[in-house]
Amino acid sequence: MYHKRQIENVLKTTKSHYPILLLTGPRQVGKSTVLRQISDGQYSEISFDDPIIRMQAIAEPNLFFKNNHPPLMLDEIQYAPELFPYLKMQVDQNRRDGAFMLTGSQAFVLMKNVSESLAGRVGILELQGISLREAFQCDFNFPFIPDEAYLDQREKKIVPYENLWSAIHRGYMPELVFNPEKNWEIFYASYLQTYIERDVKQLTQVADESQFLKFMIALAARSGELLNYESIAKDIGISNDTVKRWVSILQTSRIIYLLQPYYNNHLKRAIKTPKVYFMDTGLLSFLTRWLTPETLANGAKAGNVFETFIISEMIKSYLNAGKVNLPLFFYRDRDGREIDLVIESADRLYPVEIKMTASPNISMVRHFSALDEVPDKKRGTGVILCQYERKLWLSDQVVALPVEYV
Repeated sequence: MYHKRQIENVLKTTKSHYPILLLTGPRQVGKSTVLRQISDGQYSEISFDDPIIRMQAIAEPNLFFKNNHPPLMLDEIQYAPELFPYLKMQVDQNRRDGAFMLTGSQAFVLMKNVSESLAGRVGILELQGISLREAFQCDFNFPFIPDEAYLDQREKKIVPYENLWSAIHRGYMPELVFNPEKNWEIFYASYLQTYIERDVKQLTQVADESQFLKFMIALAARSGELLNYESIAKDIGISNDTVKRWVSILQTSRIIYLLQPYYNNHLKRAIKTPKVYFMDTGLLSFLTRWLTPETLANGAKAGNVFETFIISEMIKSYLNAGKVNLPLFFYRDRDGREIDLVIESADRLYPVEIKMTASPNISMVRHFSALDEVPDKKRGTGVILCQYERKLWLSDQVVALPVEYV
C-alpha cells in the first residue's frame, strides 16, 4: 500500500520544468517509490543496483541510450557516472521536460557530475525518511519558520503526535513506520550491512569494516554535539584525517547533517565548529544500543536525542517543501552563550531553543539577545520547542510551542 509523501507536488512541478529530475537521499527512504507514484506508469524503470545492467551502461553508455528511450527512470544513478555526458547529449538533442527521472543515494558524487554535465538541465530535490507530519497524516507542508503567518496556519492543522518516544525510537524508514510488525533490530542490522558493503566501499577504501561501524557508533553517541574530530579519532584509534574522510561519507550518504554555526563579522567571538546530527533517530538508537523507547527517553543522552529529532523534523519540513538550501544554523560563542537553532529569513533571525521539558520558562531564552548584535538583521519571534501541551506566550517576543508545531 502506498503512503502519500509531502514532496509529491514539488516533484511534479519540478518534473514539468526540467528535462531531468534528480531525487537524492539515503537508502530505503522511498525515492523510487514516490517517483513511481508520480510517473503514472509512463516511465521505463532501470536500476543500477543490478550489476549486469550497471556493467553494460558503464561499458557502452551510447548503446545504453539506443536501447533505452525516454521517458526513463534511472535508479541509483551514482553507480553509472559514465552516463552523465550522454544524458546531456540526449537532453540537448531533444529538450523535453520530464524526460528523465533519476535517484541517487550519494549526493556529493552526484553533485560533482551534475555540475560538470547537466547544469541548467536538472532540477534537484532531496527526500529523507518519513516525517511525523507524514506519519500522522498532517496535511501541512510549509517549512518551519515561527512568524505570525506560519503559527496561525500551523495551529489550524495540529495533529497530536501520540507515543512520541516510540516514534523517535522506531525511526523514519517507511518500512518501519508503516509496518509495526517489522523487527526493528533486524531491519537496522541489515540496513547497516547493505550501506557499508555498497555505498561506503564505493566511496572509499575501508580496510576494516568493523572499525567503520565503531566510528558510526562513536558519532551517533555524539549526535547533537559539536563535531570534534580529535575526540572521535582518539576513541576509535584512527587518524584525524580518516575521521574527516568518514564523516564526509556519512554526509554524502545523507546519514548525518552538519549544522553550521551562524557567523557574522560583527560576532567576533562566535565559534565556527559545526554540530553533527543523525537524520534518523531510529538508526541512532540502534547504533547506541538504546533498545526500547523507555530506555531511550530516560537515558543519559535523552536531551541530545530529542534535539536530534527536532532538527531532523525541521530539515524535513524544508526538504519536503522543495527547499534544498537550508537557512538553518546554531549559535555559540566563547562567552558560553548558545542558541540551539537560528533560522535566517530575509532580514530576520529567529532563535529557537529545544528542550525536553514540559515546563518552559523565560530564563531558557536568556541568550537570544546575542542576535541583537547583528547589524541589518532583526530578531524575530523566539521559540522554545518542548513537550508542553499547547502554545504558550512567555513574553511579547517568545513563545513556547509543542513539537506538533514543527
